Amino acid sequence: MDTSYPSEERWPPKRGRPPAAPEPRDHLVWAIFNTLYMNFCCLGFVALAFAVKARDRKVSGDVEAAQHFSSKARCYNALATAGSVLLPLLLGALIVTGVIHLSKLAQESVGFFTYQFSGSDDEDQ
Repeated sequence: MDTSYPSEERWPPKRGRPPAAPEPRDHLVWAIFNTLYMNFCCLGFVALAFAVKARDRKVSGDVEAAQHFSSKARCYNALATAGSVLLPLLLGALIVTGVIHLSKLAQESVGFFTYQFSGSDDEDQ
């Protein structure tokens, strides 16, 4: 019996990235949504540019650069969404408080500008 070869067969190790590092997200759909529907100060377009860069870097295999551009895209998307949601709400609140204030002011000034015609002449006597 020949004992020069090992009895166990060993396969060569697999090449590739370790599975522990997840791929970075590119936030492309969010950036497209911000660009088309809520483009506050062109932040949605900037987010779209960084999302496309993140996707390109992820496809080319540069995970570190993809993570960097993904982080930038997420930041600009959050700013565009916050600006596009919060500023109209703030504007609406200012309009409502302005209307309430003006209505109270109008009610108070009605008494100032009205002249009462009455039958008693207290001032004449």
